[in-house]
Amino acid sequence: MLTKKQKELFDYLYQYITKYKIAPSFEEMKEAVNLKSKSGIHRLITSLEERGFIKRFKHRARAMEITRTLDNLQNSNSNINNVSHIPLIGSIAAGNPIEAIENADEFIPISKSLISPNFMYFGLKVKGLSMIEKGIFNGDIAIIKKTNNVENGKIAAVITNDNEVTLKSIKFDKNKIYLIPANKNYDVKEYKVGEIQVQGTLSGIIRKYN
Repeated sequence: MLTKKQKELFDYLYQYITKYKIAPSFEEMKEAVNLKSKSGIHRLITSLEERGFIKRFKHRARAMEITRTLDNLQNSNSNINNVSHIPLIGSIAAGNPIEAIENADEFIPISKSLISPNFMYFGLKVKGLSMIEKGIFNGDIAIIKKTNNVENGKIAAVITNDNEVTLKSIKFDKNKIYLIPANKNYDVKEYKVGEIQVQGTLSGIIRKYN
């Protein structure tokens, strides 16, 4: 199954290559699917090639062929009505975290049964082992329900004053907020109210197996 952006790029490639017998440039692809970076296009192309939709030829500029038909694509997305695509983000280097989520250049498909239509969601790439005792491992994708409120003791994605995004259990105590890891090798971090922003609460985990 292709993500929304993967299918959008595949459709563009199919039409362009069919008409011109050559692949479009990275700049043309970037504009066609409204991405801000060529690195995002490179990730999409790589994913399409890994799924067998296209084949690139080494040492030949703009040399690419379509290896699956639109009928194949239609079949592979036959259950698309049961799937929702949410933005996938990593760490936020700077700026407004809301903008970073809404302007993500990568999306992931998840079953609509895992989310509520009344909330927005995003995927957060988990880095490190600070939550392993809660079954959350490095490389997992945390499904986050977007909200600025979290109950005491719940796991939430927060952003600190240093623009670091982290996933921790939250404890409120008067004017203090504690970020509690689930790994004895990591320390609890203490913040004052206003020093962190809650971005959402954990709804689920996606794990990829090799």
